[in-house]
Amino acid sequence: MVPATRYSWCAAMALLTLFAIHPSAAQTYPTHPVRIVVPYPPGAATDIVTRLIGPQLGEIWSHQVVVDNRAGAGGSIAADIVSKAAPDGYTLLMADVAPLATTAAIYGKLPYDPIKDFAPISLVAMTPYVFVVNPSMPARTINEFIALAKARPGQLKLASSGNGSLSHLAIVLFMKSTGTSLIHVPYKGAGPAVTDLLAGQVDGEILSLPSSLPHIKYGKLRALAVTSATRSRLLPQVPSMSEAGIAGYEVTNWHGLLAPAGTPAAIVQKVHSDIVKILPRPDTREKLMAAGFEPIGSGPAAFAARIKVELSKWSPLAASVGGGGDPCLIPGECRCTDRTCKASCCK
Repeated sequence: MVPATRYSWCAAMALLTLFAIHPSAAQTYPTHPVRIVVPYPPGAATDIVTRLIGPQLGEIWSHQVVVDNRAGAGGSIAADIVSKAAPDGYTLLMADVAPLATTAAIYGKLPYDPIKDFAPISLVAMTPYVFVVNPSMPARTINEFIALAKARPGQLKLASSGNGSLSHLAIVLFMKSTGTSLIHVPYKGAGPAVTDLLAGQVDGEILSLPSSLPHIKYGKLRALAVTSATRSRLLPQVPSMSEAGIAGYEVTNWHGLLAPAGTPAAIVQKVHSDIVKILPRPDTREKLMAAGFEPIGSGPAAFAARIKVELSKWSPLAASVGGGGDPCLIPGECRCTDRTCKASCCK
């Protein structure tokens, strides 16, 4: 016979499991504040989009949405936290391409699996990047910057939001596409990188449009090119990379919400349906578009497919970088074969 206490415990767990997977779980969700973990510091594009939609989700849910910034390691710190959180819908991840595709492609081994350890909820928004420089730079066009970089190989510094970030690989792709040699300077997010760029500590950055737009408008940064296939409606005077003659160069970032794997499908669907309610609202849409985002709102299946596409897109480039293109890919580890790698570069 099964002891009564053991039987009671098993029966209770069975009931809890049935409740967790039953659609009624979504009818009461949430019953307390929901935490959305952001892989970057305040001011980064992912942080901006989270803080734009978070309060409106809080209104629908009648519970606060808490934004938790956990920057570092190309977004993998935040992703790891969420991958190991309880799959109950109360800890979510607002991710961009980096922790689910580029960081995974570069680092090889991560403490989480970008496909197996998450339940995609919705692709929320997309945005292009912008090649910006400090106004003190003599280059006023992207072609002038390329000419300057070729005249001063290995001297100009481009900042990124971190090793393994999309802005990091955007720099690598730029160097490969233009035949230039630049110094990659990684930061823990776009915010700190912009701070040093404004101060003239670095020469330029391939930065998301939402993070760069205010500085461009006030003349604190100079935009040389956008990375989308066509010009941005917010920067109509700035050419695209392809328009400037850099064929095939296109980098677009997205921002999407995910839950830990095993989160009840009913909760995933509820969060998605609430996001779909928010995005078409005139005030939400206008704020997102004014900041440089294109609202999306695709479903879980479409978002999951997009993550797989990004992994296949960036993995070959990441592999080539790991083979020697950048001796400072991973903190504490140098991956290069040309004997130029020095321990001092890996910080």
